[in-house]
Amino acid sequence: MGLKFTPASPAGKWLGFVTAVWVQAISGNNYTFANYSDALKSLMSLTQLQLNNLSVAKDVGKAFGVVAGLASDRLPPPVILLIGSIEGFIGYGVQWLVVSGRIQPLPYWAMCIFLCMGGNSTTWMNTAVLVTCIRNFRKNRGPVSGILKGYVGLSTAIFTDICSALFANDPAKFLLLLAIVPFVICLTAILFLREIPPSSTAAEEKDETRYFGLINVIAVIVALYLLAFDITGQHGRVFSQIFAAILLILLAFPLLIPIYLATKDFIRSGSESVDSEQSLAAPLLPEKKVEAAEAVVSVLDKDTPVLGEEHTILEALKTVDFWILFASFLGGVGTGLAVMNNLGQIGLALGYSDVSMFVSLTSIWGFFGRILSGSVSEYFIKRAGTPRPVWNAASQILMALGYILMAMALPGSLYIGSAVVGICYGVRLAVTVPTASELFGLKYYGLIYNILILNLPLGSFLFSGLLAGFLYDAEATATAGGGNTCVGSHCYRLVFLVMAVVCVIGCSLDVLLSIRTRSIYAKICASRKSKRSSLPPQLS
Repeated sequence: MGLKFTPASPAGKWLGFVTAVWVQAISGNNYTFANYSDALKSLMSLTQLQLNNLSVAKDVGKAFGVVAGLASDRLPPPVILLIGSIEGFIGYGVQWLVVSGRIQPLPYWAMCIFLCMGGNSTTWMNTAVLVTCIRNFRKNRGPVSGILKGYVGLSTAIFTDICSALFANDPAKFLLLLAIVPFVICLTAILFLREIPPSSTAAEEKDETRYFGLINVIAVIVALYLLAFDITGQHGRVFSQIFAAILLILLAFPLLIPIYLATKDFIRSGSESVDSEQSLAAPLLPEKKVEAAEAVVSVLDKDTPVLGEEHTILEALKTVDFWILFASFLGGVGTGLAVMNNLGQIGLALGYSDVSMFVSLTSIWGFFGRILSGSVSEYFIKRAGTPRPVWNAASQILMALGYILMAMALPGSLYIGSAVVGICYGVRLAVTVPTASELFGLKYYGLIYNILILNLPLGSFLFSGLLAGFLYDAEATATAGGGNTCVGSHCYRLVFLVMAVVCVIGCSLDVLLSIRTRSIYAKICASRKSKRSSLPPQLS
C-alpha cells in the first residue's frame, strides 16, 4: 500500500536517475585542485613543475578507469559505486590529514599515490552512472549526457561556494568535504541506481523528453544561483549559511519527478482495475498497431549502427573513426585541464590574490557548455541528422580564441578566458560521450568510454605537467633569480599560444569525423522519423 519506488517502476527508474545526478554533482572533485594546490605547494616546498606533476598524478588516476570500464560489464552499478566511494574517501582523506596538519607531510611519491586514488575514484562513479543511465534512456542520450556531465561541471562550483560560504575557503576543510560528501552520496545512490529496460513506446519517450526538460530548467536555476553568489562579492556568515541551505533544496528539486510518478501510479492503481486500464489503452494503440510499430522499430534498429551492438572492443579500436575521436578529444580536454590545474598560479601571476572566483566561473560556464550541447546536438540529430562532432569542432575554434585572449592578458581577459574554456571543455565532454555510444554501441560502452577518458591523464601530462610546468619554471628562473614564482603576463603567454594551435588541429579532426559519420547520423535521423510516422498521430 503506499508509494512504490521499486527500480523497475517508472518512479524507481527516475529516482535512480536523480541519485545519478547527485553523484555527478559531487564527482567533479578532480577539477578542484586549484583550491588547495597552493597549500600543498607551500607545505611541501614544491617547485611549480613538482606541483604540476602532482596534478598529473591526480589525472593519471583516470588512466586506471579502464579497470572500471572492464568491471562495469561484469559487476552491477552498486558495486561500482561502492568501490569508487571507498577509494575517494581514502585518497582525499589522506590529503586532508596532511593539509590540516594532523600528520606530517608524506613523501612526494606517497602523495602522488593518494592523489591518483582520488582521481581514480571518479572514474568508478562516472562509469556507474553514465553507462547505466545511457542504457536506461538510450533514446535520449544527448540530454542524459548533457545533464549528468553538466552537474559534474557544477560540482566544482558547488564545493567551492559551499566551502567559501561556510569555511572561508579553508583548504583543509575543503578536502574534508571532498572526502566525506561523495562517500555519503554514493552510499545513497547504491540503494536506487539499477539498469532496467529502456522505454518501449512513443508515449514513454515523450514523457522522458518532458522530464529531462524539467531537470534542465532546475539545473540552469542552480547554475544561475551559484553564479549570482560568485559575482556579488563577499557575504556575511548568516547570508552564506542561508545560501548553502537554499542550494541544497535546489539540488533536491529533481526528486519531484519520481514523487509525482509514484503518486500518479498510486492513485491509478487504487481507482482502476487491470481490465479497465487495458480497455482504456486499447483505443489509443490497437494491439496490431503496437506489433507493427515494434516490428518497424526492430528492423530499423537492426539496420542502424546507432545501437552498435556488433562492435567489440577490438573492432572499435581498429576503426579510423575511433582514433580521430580520440585525438580530437585529447586537444580539447588536455588543454582545458591544463588551465584548470594551473588557475591558481595563472591568477597569482596576473595579480589576483583570490582565484576561487575563476575556479567557480570555469565550473559554472562548463555546466552551460555541457547541458546545452547535449540537448542542442540531440535536437539537430532528430531534425536534420547533423553529425554530433560538428559541435566539437565549433568548441575547438572558440577555445582557441579564448587562449589567444588570455595570452594577450588584457584587463578582464582571465574572466572571459576562464568562462570560454569552461564552456568549450563542457561541450567536449557532453558531446563525445553520446558520440562514442552512437558510433560503437552500448554493449561494451563502459570500457570504450574509459579508453577515451585516457585522454584526461595523457592531456594533463602533456599540457599541464610538461608544457605549462616547464615553461612556467623557465620564466620564473629568468625573472626571479632562480625562484619558482613568476609574476606577469609573460608567465603563461607561450603556453596559451601553443594550446591555441593544438585546438585548431583538433577542430580539423572534428570536421573530418563529421564528414566521415554523415551517413550514420542520417540513418539515425531517418530511423527516428520512421518510428514517429509509424505510430498513430496522438502518440507521434
